[in-house]
Amino acid sequence: MAEAFLNNVYGDLYEAKSAGITPTSINPFVVKVMAEEGIDLSNTRSKDMEEFMEDNFDLVITLCEDAKENCPVFPGNELEHHGFRDPSSVKGSEEEILASVREIRDEIKEWIIKRFKESCVA
Repeated sequence: MAEAFLNNVYGDLYEAKSAGITPTSINPFVVKVMAEEGIDLSNTRSKDMEEFMEDNFDLVITLCEDAKENCPVFPGNELEHHGFRDPSSVKGSEEEILASVREIRDEIKEWIIKRFKESCVA
């Protein structure tokens, strides 16, 4: 979600790439709640961090505790952590899961807008 929001909101200034420690399929609840924002993730695939180990990033951001603890070192890159709940850990009925994933989505969107707007102004 963070990659999609950053590329959607500030794509003229940044290029975000997202990867996981243990990539899986894209969470269908995430696809659904992002579609509500006009962002289509239906053809998105989960990527492994190994795909990006040779890339040189200005900033590497981890977004969940598992990533913070297990993220490999990207030499020469600034590292930042901001913790969000993992949508795949949400349990309950479909309605409860969608409500929780929407909360996570909105938290990520708000953080992206605030965090990177400040960088645009600086």
